[in-house]
Parts: sequence; C-alpha cells; structure tokens
Amino acid sequence: MKGIHRIALFFIVILCISLRLYKINGPVADWHSWRQADTAAVARNFLRTGFDLFQPRYDDLSNIQSGKDNPRGYRMVEFPLYQGVGALLAKAFPALPVEVWLRLVTIGASAGTVLLLALMVGRLIDPTTGLLAGLVFAILPYSMYYGRTILPEPFAVFWAVLSLYILVVNNRKHWLTLFASGISAAIALLVKPTAGFLLLPAVYLLASGKIFPKQIPLRLLAYFLISAVPLLWWRRWIMQFPEGIPAYEWLLNNNGIRFKGAWFNWLFAERLGRLILGYWGLIPLGLGFAATPSKKEGWVFRWLLIGALLYWIVFASGNVQHDYYQIIILPVVGVCVAKGLSYLLGKHEGINRYASVGLALSAIVFMCAFSWFTVRTYYWVNRPEIVEAGIAADALLPQNAKVIASYNGDTSFLYQTKRQGWPLGFDIDKKIAAGATHYVTVSPSDNDGETRDLASRFTVLVRNERYAIIDLTKPVQRSAR
Repeated sequence: MKGIHRIALFFIVILCISLRLYKINGPVADWHSWRQADTAAVARNFLRTGFDLFQPRYDDLSNIQSGKDNPRGYRMVEFPLYQGVGALLAKAFPALPVEVWLRLVTIGASAGTVLLLALMVGRLIDPTTGLLAGLVFAILPYSMYYGRTILPEPFAVFWAVLSLYILVVNNRKHWLTLFASGISAAIALLVKPTAGFLLLPAVYLLASGKIFPKQIPLRLLAYFLISAVPLLWWRRWIMQFPEGIPAYEWLLNNNGIRFKGAWFNWLFAERLGRLILGYWGLIPLGLGFAATPSKKEGWVFRWLLIGALLYWIVFASGNVQHDYYQIIILPVVGVCVAKGLSYLLGKHEGINRYASVGLALSAIVFMCAFSWFTVRTYYWVNRPEIVEAGIAADALLPQNAKVIASYNGDTSFLYQTKRQGWPLGFDIDKKIAAGATHYVTVSPSDNDGETRDLASRFTVLVRNERYAIIDLTKPVQRSAR
C-alpha cells in the first residue's frame, strides 16, 4: 500500500472512531437496551464480586430466559471475554464508568475491523477497493450505531476478520501463521459462535492450498482443533448451569419462517435494503455481487458471501426477530459494496464516466442519508423515567437489596437500579419468599392494579407521577377495629 493510501486509511480509521463516539455517555436505555443491559451487567458484576470468567453473572434472577429460576444470576451464553476486557479497563481507569469502557472496546474492535478489511481487500483486489471497503464499514449508519453498542458481536467480528487477515496477508507460510489464525478464530467463536460463518474463507484458503500447498489435511485438522476445541469445551462447561442458559432453539426456524415470504421480506428488503443500505446501497451491492473475482482473490469473498447467506438460513428466526443479528454480515456488505463502487468509479468502455462517478457518489450519499433516517432513532431513550427511577432506587436502597423492577420482562429497567432481581411483576409473594426486598415501577398510578395492591400492603418510599419505590420488607401496620 502506497503512502497516499496509508494516509487515506488513517483518516478512515479516525472517521470510524469519531462517528462512534456519538452519545457514548448515554444511559443503557436506547435500542436493544435489554440485550446491552444483560451484557453490561456481567461486566459490572465482575467489578463487584470478582473476575470469574467461568461463572459470569448478570442481574436477572427470573426464569424468563431459561425457563428455570436463576437465584444466582448465572449468564451462560458467550464466553465473557468482551465483558472481562471492559471490566478490567474500568477497574484500571475508574474515571470512566464500565458502560463507557465497554463501548470504547466495541469502538476499538470496529476500528480494527475497518483497518483489517482495508488491508485484506487491498491485498486480494487493489488498494482503492480496500479503502472503499473500510470506508463503507466506517460510515454505514447501521455499522455506526452497532459499532459502539454494548454487545459481543462487533468484538467477535474483529477476531474473525483477523483470523482471515493473518492467512491472507502473512507471507510466512509456516505453522506459526496457522496457530495465530486459529487462536484468533477460537476467540471469535468463544465470544460469539455465529462468527464461525465468517470463517468459511479460512477453510477455503487452507483446503485449496493457496496458503499451505503441502500437508493440507493435517493443517485443516490443526486449524479446526485450535479454533473449535475451546468453544466445545465452553459449551460442555456451561451445561452444568442450565438455569443460566437462555432458550435458543427458537432462533433457528420458529414458526417455520425460513424461506417464507416474511423471511425474504424482513431480511432482504427491510434489513439489508432499507435499514443497512438505505435502498441506494443496493446498486453498488448488486454490482459487487456480479463482479468477476480477480485471480488473487479467488473464491475468498464468495465464500464470505456464502457464509452470510448460510447464517441467515440457519438462524432464520433470530435474524428476523432481532436486527442486531445482522452485525455478523457487515464485513460481507462492506466488501461487496466496495467492489461495486470501485467498478462505478473506474473507466469502462461504453459507460459515461461522469454519470458513473455521479451514480457512485449519489449511492453513497443517499445510502447513508436514508439509512440514518431510521438508525438515528436507535439512539433515543424513549422511556427516560426508567433511568430516573433507577437513580432514585440506587440512592435509597441498600446494596444487597433484591429488586422487582417491573418492566414487562425487559431487564434494561432492572439494570438502572444497579441491583439484582426480577424484571417482571406477578407472583409478588413468591418473589418475596425468594428474597425480593423492594418493588420499583414506572407505572405508579392507581390504575396499575399491582402497584395499587402493593402500596396498600407495604411501605411506600417514593411515589410520584414518574415512578414508585415500595419496601416489601415493611408491611403496613393496620389498626385493629
């Protein structure tokens, strides 16, 4: 990569970081705050109770996610390396809260992905297309928002892309390269197993002999063992804590949605076309799909595309239900759109160059504008009262309080109280028997039957138009008649 390309890449990385600093101090109450809260709670509890990566805990003690009561708050999903890094930084530099550090870790992973994509695409295709791939990943509004959220996916994507980068770029064709790539893949899979769909090009590179022309079966086996064994061990380990494992079968094909009209509409039209690419990004995306791969590129990016499609197919319901699931496919989108833009910006016989360049620039501008029209709402805190009530509860309640933060099962309200407990009311007496000490709600009026009933039975600490806090350890003394 020439000096001018290095300078351009530097500014693209800086742009990537700058765009993701927007509202970095905001509360964990924006879009998909429930999933962010669950992730952040693991890191916060590391700071409170110690760094036990093998028994991560969060705030939800209910049976909502696993179907089993979870009195110790186990959170047995991804290996909590991402949360551990954020918590370590918060402990070392306590001037910033753990939520900000977690977002900074995500931003660092996003910037690293931009750098790796640009270098890898630049090596396999050309430096200009590499820069465009990094630029697209950096400026897509969808990527901007999720590239600063408290979620493990961007962290996993970075490690998966790093695994591919090591195989593609490192010219030292010996076992150390294979080991480094395998370790990166292992981290990606531990942090988020779905990152494995991004690793199909690694299998292609090893099986085709492009990287190691000799001992292909042995090297494939070594890569598999290095990358997959840690994940298999982790999955076996967490089976000891079934109460901490959320139900996941529904992510595959709940209600038989795979290949139905709704599946195609939600993923190809709503998510890819409107949300991620703002309609206009489909133009360069389509050209990128159709572009003939270079001899050096081979099937590397085609296998990346195949991996993304398989991911949508396998986790059909999960991708339809949650738009953050598409974080995994962002490198694929970045590469394909970059290839299309590179074609539009190039010289081609029979095509007006000015019109072609104008179309490329228009696609970039409108893609970002129309996508941003939706993504800007993701930063909004639509229920600020949960933050107010959480601050009040944290100030009033003892540190060992167990809280019922009634919010229809959404843990983002419970997270604001900085206490463990239950994100849903109902069966209050049963929860009191399980250790609940306080009830917090953002439905404080008498129109809410549960609040009215508890206010008549227990001592009300705070009750205003925004929220109510009730002490469940102090029954109201009724006068004898």
